[in-house]
Amino acid sequence: MENKHINIISDRLSLPIRKVTNTLGLLREGATIPFIARYRKEATGELDEVEIAAIQGQMKKLDELEKRRESILSSIEEQGKLTDDLRKRIEATYDLTVLEDIYLPYKKKRKTKASVAREKGLEPLATALFQQNQQQISKLIDPFLTDEVPDEDAALEGARHIISEWMSEDEAARNKVRFAFSRNAIIKSKVARGKDEAGKKYRDYFEYEEALSRCPSHRLLAIRRGEEEGFLRVNISPPEEDTLWDLEKLFLTGNGEATRQVKLAMEDSYKRLLSPSIETEYRNLSKGLADEEAIKVFTTNLQQLLLAPPLGQKRVLAIDPGFRTGCKVVCLDDNGNLLYNTAIYPHPPQKETERSIDQIKKLVTKYKIQAIAIGNGTAGRETLAIMRKAFPANEVDLFLTNESGASIYSASEIAREEFPTEDITVRGAVSIGRRLLDPLAELVKIDPKSIGVGQYQHDVNQVKLKDSLDRVVESCVNSVGININTASKHLLTYVSGLGPVLAANIVDFRQKEGSITSRSQLKKVPRMGDKAFEQCAGFLRVPNAKNPLDNTAVHPERYKLVKKMADDLGCKVQQLIEDKSLRQEVKLNNYVSEEVGLPTLKDILSELEKPGLDPRGEAKTVEFAAISTIDDLNEGMIVPGVVTNVTNFGAFVDIGIKGDGLVHISQIANRFVKDPSEVVSVAQEVRVRILELDKERGRVSLSMRLEG
Repeated sequence: MENKHINIISDRLSLPIRKVTNTLGLLREGATIPFIARYRKEATGELDEVEIAAIQGQMKKLDELEKRRESILSSIEEQGKLTDDLRKRIEATYDLTVLEDIYLPYKKKRKTKASVAREKGLEPLATALFQQNQQQISKLIDPFLTDEVPDEDAALEGARHIISEWMSEDEAARNKVRFAFSRNAIIKSKVARGKDEAGKKYRDYFEYEEALSRCPSHRLLAIRRGEEEGFLRVNISPPEEDTLWDLEKLFLTGNGEATRQVKLAMEDSYKRLLSPSIETEYRNLSKGLADEEAIKVFTTNLQQLLLAPPLGQKRVLAIDPGFRTGCKVVCLDDNGNLLYNTAIYPHPPQKETERSIDQIKKLVTKYKIQAIAIGNGTAGRETLAIMRKAFPANEVDLFLTNESGASIYSASEIAREEFPTEDITVRGAVSIGRRLLDPLAELVKIDPKSIGVGQYQHDVNQVKLKDSLDRVVESCVNSVGININTASKHLLTYVSGLGPVLAANIVDFRQKEGSITSRSQLKKVPRMGDKAFEQCAGFLRVPNAKNPLDNTAVHPERYKLVKKMADDLGCKVQQLIEDKSLRQEVKLNNYVSEEVGLPTLKDILSELEKPGLDPRGEAKTVEFAAISTIDDLNEGMIVPGVVTNVTNFGAFVDIGIKGDGLVHISQIANRFVKDPSEVVSVAQEVRVRILELDKERGRVSLSMRLEG
């Protein structure tokens, strides 16, 4: 069975059998996807994380199919209907839809019109009619008339119900209807009765139809949301006449009275049983595809946001802006620890602007602040303008920081654990400041759905969404590498091979023993076994360690190899790291073995070039134009901005006013663009032209095609 599964996965993913076999072996041994992708390239043939995850996903689907197969075989066997041929057919099937079609006639049903007719003894009549050999059917009916079947019409109706059910369970019929749906299904929506005003946000779909195959994911999810909220009525179906014609060719074999009864049963079967059943399949199928697309968009955006350049270890003053309730201010040291908090009231109704500026200047001096982070929510733009007034000579770098999800964090168990004596406003401001210092370290504490870079994220399959987002967070954390002595418990949780228990144990170990000075010291952490150490060690960094390799992505299992390279050149490992000319003398082919190939050797040399280097770069300030509201804009203006979200239909851009503008996909470039993420990414700086203003609804349409 295992070999069969490997062959199926290889075929489905167009990957060599050897790569699939070795990858599954590593996964069974407890290796994580980041570890396999980074440190087992020879075994997998350099598969990346996406390909490894796909193999894992396919294996999971096949395991689930096997469980379903066993359940079906058991059910049919209990009924005494499991023949050798049926068993062989079920065991040979690896398509879940086909498997369910085979099982459908044996599936235990609730009471149906057909089962009622059978109880009245009408199945032999249905069988005779279905054969369509009789021109006159009156004589067929007479033996079936009883108190429960008082006349010919009742007998024929009951027989038709049985035939309808047979047809609905016929594999060929179901496949013909499926084919019609796959080729010609139309999705139609209309407003629910009396919901015109309440559902006006769905006005675009009040009278709408489109080929299902051409309906983009964001539109399909919007229509489904309108349906679930009770504002839209939605139907998915192919043209009925063509589909019935296909079924006629399958079921109608004569032209007498019996055939006319079979035709009536066929039309009833299609409308009442077949079409609704296959519509449900295609609703689920189209929803699944739309979910995949929306999750793909979300994960791409999340990855870009998590890997946004950090400011690094600098002293930050963070402001969580507000009007009536004032602005919460916190001062953080270069590790993000809270030093001081207060509140200022620079905006109406208090409007203590000058006093607020004076307070901020004093705090900047007292705590030697190097940067100011301002939340980009309510009053964010206005607060930024005041800070520019306070520091006109750019003595302090000013950053408008995305605060999406900060309020979620501030009320979370994680925030209460970190700041048990502070209120939620202080916690929110701290989160804004820490996001500037290190976006990745702070954002891992927040449910990704609350970060604000998704597309219909609350409408998609939540289990699949969580799995995908967790995988992205894990990938980002491990691609960056984590400082073992400064990482929070929550950040350590995502390191390959750790998890919540070991992450907490590492933090406890640091508190009791002091800073960790080497990777090998991790083995003393409670419950840190050999397997966990193997999986996590390469992703953890120990700055200023005695062994310089402890601050690189070189795995401890390859330290001896690096030392041999240095010994062969007559130098120390530290010299090999510092001297490019020495590294160029290394003849990689001399170190190839059964365990280590050129991919790993090239990675090792690459890591020796940049020990401890953060691959994310450094945060930069963004200068917005001198505008603060939509009234400051005119059509045709060209202004700078920052991409805040990318969707299938375009990109949202912060241009310095409340509310982001939208660059529709058609306006992203001077060429056809199929996928906006090919051109723009979250946090990217762009220049945009004001295309259209809708001041009533506060909407701004933008274009990246700067020449009108």
